Formats: sequence, structure tokens, C-alpha cells
Amino acid sequence: MRKRPRRRERRGRVPRADWSGSSAAVEPPAIARQGPAVLGASLGPGKGRGPMVYAICYCPLSRLADLEAMKVADSKTMSESDRDRLFAKMEENGDFVGWALDVLSPNLISTSMLGRVKYNLNALSHDTAAGLIQYALDQGVRVTQGPALAPLGEGDSKFLSCLQVARDQAVKNWQFVEDLQDLDADYGSGYPNDPKTKAWLKKHVEPVFGFPQFVRFSWSTAQTILEKEAADVLWWDSPAQDLEGPERITAYFNKGSRARPRAPHRYFQERGLEPATAL
Repeated sequence: MRKRPRRRERRGRVPRADWSGSSAAVEPPAIARQGPAVLGASLGPGKGRGPMVYAICYCPLSRLADLEAMKVADSKTMSESDRDRLFAKMEENGDFVGWALDVLSPNLISTSMLGRVKYNLNALSHDTAAGLIQYALDQGVRVTQGPALAPLGEGDSKFLSCLQVARDQAVKNWQFVEDLQDLDADYGSGYPNDPKTKAWLKKHVEPVFGFPQFVRFSWSTAQTILEKEAADVLWWDSPAQDLEGPERITAYFNKGSRARPRAPHRYFQERGLEPATAL
């Protein structure tokens, strides 16, 4: 009977209610440290609600045919139970198959993409995948080849099942930190053209605070519903229309005084401060 590799949390990160900071990996099989290995990385952007999961899977180049013999397929073409069975099969073959994954919470994605210094989804995906690959290298996996990094469904499907299984579990076991009344557990598929998804978003939108952390605020579908269903917000970082911004170079050649006052410094605009008296 094979000894299954020990699963562990990476880098001491502790999962939270929203799955932020969650990561897991198996102890790399010894054979992957002894000879050339092939590695695949999945950069699937996921849907508009729930976390995003990034994963790598690797095996010795000499055992690649054994991995392909598991008859894996694109996880989107498989049912949840089929994905679970395939992942269990991968773990049973842990003497030559290794994997690692990172979970990015919807809240992390929203704050990254909507912050003052934006951290867009492409950069977030790239850095997360690079971190996973570096983790495998640091563990001694002798990676010599692998498919080009590609979004889920466009990469090599034999490497992707652990990603979708982890996401299935995260969505199924999601703990809402908000005190939601009459919570509907039928979220729909999460795709923008799904009527169930749109109905769920409209039902659980809060006029002031928006959606639960389960939803990615940066998602265009969520933003559209917020604009229609939530309260209007006036942001202080929006400069007043009647204030003059930086002058054009041609303004220095015009005679006469300026018709409009100059806009105050951004520091004062952001804090809603106005001069109390003229100096």
C-alpha cells in the first residue's frame, strides 16, 4: 500500500472565514527531486463570487504518461463528484504526483483592484503563479519543462483538477461574516449571464455597504447592480467641475486674470478641507 504524502499549510498561513491567506501543498515526492520534472500552473480567473484558486501540479518527466493515464479532462467539463474522484486518485498516486495551491479571497481581489494604487488581476495572477512555481523550486523539485502559463481551460487540463476541487470546497463551506437575513444558498453559477446569479446579487445588495465579502466588488456585473440598486455616493477625490486644474502652457500668454479659482491641493480635497479665510 502506498504511503500518501503529508498535506500541509505553506508558509504558516492560517485560513480565515473568507479563505484569505489559505494555501496548501503536499510534500514533494522524492522522485520529483531526483530527475527532470514537468510542471503545470493554472491561472484561472474564476467567477464573480467566491475566492480564486491558483494551483500547480508536477510529476517526473519519466512518469508523465502515468499522469495522463488517469484520464483527466478539463475540470469545467466534469461534475463536482468526478473532480473529487480525480483529485483523490492524484493523492493516491502521491509517490510521483505533487501539487500546491493558493487561495485569494474576494475581499483581497476587490481591495487590490479598487485601491488607490491598483494591483490589477493580471499582475495578481502572474505574481501568485510565480510564487507557487518558486515554492516548488525551493522544495527541490527539478522543473525542466512545462506548458506556457495560460488561463484555466486554455492550459494543459491534466494539471488543473486540484484547483477546481479546492474552489468547490471553498464556495460550499463559505462562512458569511455579515449578519444576513434570509440568506439564499443558491448562488447560481457566478457567471454574469446566469439569472440566478443576478437575482442573488440583487437580493443581497445593501444600499450603503454593498455586497457581502463573498462578492468581488471589482466585477463589472456587481458594479452595475450597485449603481442601480445602492445609494449614490459622492467621492471627495472627484474634483469639482467649476475649479480649474493645471494650466495649459498657452494660458501664460493670455492677458487678464483667471475666471475660475485654482483647484486646491489634493491633500485638502481628499479631506474635505476648505479655506476659512482669505490671506
